[in-house]
Amino acid sequence: MGTKHDQIGQLAQDSSEEASEIAPAAAGNSLDEIDIAIFRCLERHGRATNYEVGEQVGLSASAASRRIQALEASGAIRGYHAQIDDRLLGKRMTVYIRVSLERQSATVLSAFEAAVRQSKNIASCHLMAGHYDYMLVVRVAGIDDYGRLHQNELSRLPGVTRLETSFALRDVLEERL
Repeated sequence: MGTKHDQIGQLAQDSSEEASEIAPAAAGNSLDEIDIAIFRCLERHGRATNYEVGEQVGLSASAASRRIQALEASGAIRGYHAQIDDRLLGKRMTVYIRVSLERQSATVLSAFEAAVRQSKNIASCHLMAGHYDYMLVVRVAGIDDYGRLHQNELSRLPGVTRLETSFALRDVLEERL
């Protein structure tokens, strides 16, 4: 079993090892393999306990907790979200909209992006390099629902001169987890 002195020495060594396990994320250094493994684990199962994450990445629950907290504090983990099946909400169609703006001035871009952030109908928006300025993704119930969205919201976004729309025939792979 060992003496009390031996046990305290082992505890100190264990604490030192666990402290080094959290050092990369907490110190603001670049991400290491353990951080990446934590990301992958939480991407697959965002509600995993610290114990479950630790088991997956080879850490104790307390070390996993400290790593996760450091990743959250650094902004590397920005939040946790439920993935909702839009089809259950009646939104069965994925629509991709390429947007051209009148100009690419900072004022026009800022106004467009601010309006997009206010929309509850736009799932994602990406500033693009190439022929179009932005790519929007929306989920709608059907063509009539999209027609209303186009007329009442999308065509009224600031600076828009052209919208080119494509409809997904089938979602093959939405997110790789």
